[in-house]
Amino acid sequence: MTCLEELRGKIDEIDRKLGELFEQRMELVEKIAEYKRQNGLPVLDREREKAVIEKNISRLKKKKLVEETEDFFSNLMRISREYQEKKIAEISLPLADLRLGDEVNSISQKIRVCFQGTTGSFSEQALDEYFGNGVEKLAVSEFEDVFKELENKQADYGVLPLENSSTGGVAEVYDLLRQYGFYIVGEKCIDVEQHLLGLKGAKLSLLREVYSHPQALEQSRKFLKDHPNLILIPYYNTAASAEYVKQQGDIHKAAIASRRAAEAFGLEIIQENINHNRNNKTRFVIIGRELKIAPENDKISVVFALEHRAGSLYNALKYFAENKLNLLKIESRPILERPWQYFFYLDFEGNIQDPKVQEAIKLVKENSYYFKLLGNYEKSL
Repeated sequence: MTCLEELRGKIDEIDRKLGELFEQRMELVEKIAEYKRQNGLPVLDREREKAVIEKNISRLKKKKLVEETEDFFSNLMRISREYQEKKIAEISLPLADLRLGDEVNSISQKIRVCFQGTTGSFSEQALDEYFGNGVEKLAVSEFEDVFKELENKQADYGVLPLENSSTGGVAEVYDLLRQYGFYIVGEKCIDVEQHLLGLKGAKLSLLREVYSHPQALEQSRKFLKDHPNLILIPYYNTAASAEYVKQQGDIHKAAIASRRAAEAFGLEIIQENINHNRNNKTRFVIIGRELKIAPENDKISVVFALEHRAGSLYNALKYFAENKLNLLKIESRPILERPWQYFFYLDFEGNIQDPKVQEAIKLVKENSYYFKLLGNYEKSL
């Protein structure tokens, strides 16, 4: 036996042991996935992954392998995370085992609904129009805070902006929908009119600074371009920017927000309807802990990832055409661990109990290495 053959034989034996240990590890990963699914926990736990990597690096006898060890465990974490997402995302077909849920609008007991922003925000408006009166409202600062409130069972539902007809999708919300184990249970589309707001007596000629959410600034781009002297300052929420201007008490500061925000914080409208698209709309989604199944649900959202090869996306989309399912939207988001590869978010018409829908989903799942059903809900007119 040559020296090379002997070394390869030893590696084969180590690989055999690694394979057995890997199989044991993935069995535990599957149990963790089930626990997270039942408790609505996100798959990604950055602090836990960081701790695992650091702990194993500290155990090294040969410190020259630090970089390789970090790569090894980072990839192991990624594989485990993708496997958890796969197991959580799996839906049994046929759907006889899925519990039928009542529509959110028919819930009689008082519920708590979380939204990002503050009084006078478009998110609050969407909440009010969807749920009506009689719900308790919880305002938070960040989009992820909405998911955390549901995760901690401090809220029953969340309201989040997903896309705008002028500026497109809200990337962070798309990513969070995939990362957390919640479902879209409804949607609400509202007209969005952006106004330039200021203190009483403020005039356009006196303004120096304008605060608003980046999407509102972009929606008002043409108006702002005609006033290059204005300094544009991004703020986390349109209504919150109006509140900030009120608190500052500076006649040289203004905000771009809704009429509702102007009324809430006692500001005057300096210039109405400064958004360049007069048909400006934002689509909000309502998220909950459970998948809602009802006969009137006519829209489905999914996310999937495909192997990076020619024709893979075409083949996935053709399953919808073959089953005569109308596609409404497709959005892509980068997969951070795989440069130049993408998650595809898809909206299409249909009900999850329809055999044609089930067939299309089955085929897409079989040809994807990642698939998640985001929700089946009633389309907003």
